[in-house]
Amino acid sequence: MLTATTFPTTNCGGVRSWSIPDSSITSLTTTPSAVTIRSRRASRSYPVRAMIEKERAETQRPDTFLRETDDNSSGDVRTSFEKMIREAQDSVCSAIEAVDGGGNFKEDVWSRPGGGGGISRVLQDGAVWEKAAVNVSVVYGVMPPEAYRAATANGNAKPGPVPFFAAGISSVLHPKNPFAPTLHFNYRYFETDAPKVMVTPCQYYTDAPGAPRDWWFGGGTDLTPAYIFEEDVKHFHSVQKSACDKFDPSFYPRFKKWCDDYFYIKHRDERRGLGGIFFDDLNDYDQQMLLSFATECAGSVVAAYIPIIERRKDTPFTDQHKAWQQLRRGRYVEFNLVYDRGTTFGLKTGGRIESILVSLPLTARWEYDHHDALGMQQPEEGSEEWKLLDACINPKEWV
Repeated sequence: MLTATTFPTTNCGGVRSWSIPDSSITSLTTTPSAVTIRSRRASRSYPVRAMIEKERAETQRPDTFLRETDDNSSGDVRTSFEKMIREAQDSVCSAIEAVDGGGNFKEDVWSRPGGGGGISRVLQDGAVWEKAAVNVSVVYGVMPPEAYRAATANGNAKPGPVPFFAAGISSVLHPKNPFAPTLHFNYRYFETDAPKVMVTPCQYYTDAPGAPRDWWFGGGTDLTPAYIFEEDVKHFHSVQKSACDKFDPSFYPRFKKWCDDYFYIKHRDERRGLGGIFFDDLNDYDQQMLLSFATECAGSVVAAYIPIIERRKDTPFTDQHKAWQQLRRGRYVEFNLVYDRGTTFGLKTGGRIESILVSLPLTARWEYDHHDALGMQQPEEGSEEWKLLDACINPKEWV
């Protein structure tokens, strides 16, 4: 017996163009790109498309972006996770503004008609920050198989469009001073339901009613400097290790290596930066324990990063130092646009483009000549630039 599910969306105005009684369906065939329905009266084929509603601007923040219809089995985790990410956003933004000493975040609040939404905050061209972005989102939708692959580390695509719930906080902080490192952190919670196949842009069927929901946590915090100060990197990694050790002593070495492997720029044969921790598809522990772990990690961001910025934000620098920072920013852009799964997932599900691409710096640099006059692409062995590049090619143990 096939079970029908209707998704009211802006694509069809909630109006079903046609429907097929379950009893009249004789066969149903799906591929990643189309579904063919054969009934006693007709045979029709429809393309599979991602289903995510267009966002709309809001004038004030709601108490919650969750749907009132969220069931009790997932409601507690969803509610707790949304509360955590919104508190973390407030905490990090307050610390960023305090360090800048004058810059303020621009805030955009947005929602979607079927539920979900987010808060995007960006500070640009401040005294300390070239660009600082701290975003939270709560999203409901249906993702095609290629987006499911992007959302998970295992690469196994489910056979049809997959209904999902995702909530997360994502931040990238780009300072102006080349001796002050960039920071990225992201913590997210995902749920997926049984795959569905599309009959019309508004009508889905699933042949697995009541299938168990999948869930997992993901995230991490990583540091990307242009110049290495060992005391800074050791401090940063010590805070990551301390957060991990509160839950499992195997977490830090495991997630540190995962971070080094994930942020690998294959076409450059180097890492984006000096790592930190990274994990994904984590669901092999108690759900409440993992919720507490993600909360601890997000709550450690300010302690791990702000003392470094306080030490380096006013360090004198030359044009050559700035040029090197801009080249490393180019590597940052390359990774995010070519390899980052979060960027890929957002683009494949029709997410909010301003929020997806907010991680990119305002300025970056690419040099064509590998033996350019500044010696930036292939720095002299033993130079400060070479030390950074060597650490990106050969990851080190910092604590």
